[in-house]
Amino acid sequence: MPDRSLTFIIGGARSGMCAHAETLATALLPPWAYIATAQANDGEMRERIAQHRSRRGEGWATIDAPLDLAGALEALPDNQPVLVDCLTLWLTNHMLADHDLEGECRRLADVLSRPRGPWFVVSNEVGQGIVPDNALARRFRDAAGRLNQQIAVVADMVLLMVAGLPLKVK
Repeated sequence: MPDRSLTFIIGGARSGMCAHAETLATALLPPWAYIATAQANDGEMRERIAQHRSRRGEGWATIDAPLDLAGALEALPDNQPVLVDCLTLWLTNHMLADHDLEGECRRLADVLSRPRGPWFVVSNEVGQGIVPDNALARRFRDAAGRLNQQIAVVADMVLLMVAGLPLKVK
């Protein structure tokens, strides 16, 4: 029987989430899909994207989905291993575009609740720091926390990355 599961990998910045997700995905047979939510709006982000691409190497098909992540997931063939990097950038893109966050998050959670293959989804844990000092940052932190909770509920497995080490939460 094919693996149709959702693994949610969450952690702080530079905690090793993406590298661990890549390790899990590449333990499966290719082809692998990498759904990228980042947008190369400045030189630093272009450099980060290039580093991620070079680290992945051969066998990966990259799909850019800065806004329509649910649509990109629905378009994938059955049983294909997929890595989504990352939900917090996707959420930021929607916030900056002034989209309906609740509606977009519900749509994404619905699609992720029905994985059609081994899916690995990365997100940043944003609730362990201090309360942000401005309204936009608090709105982002709150929206990201709610989204992470929605995805954790529908995930088959939740891993928390700490200093490059995965801790099984669910």
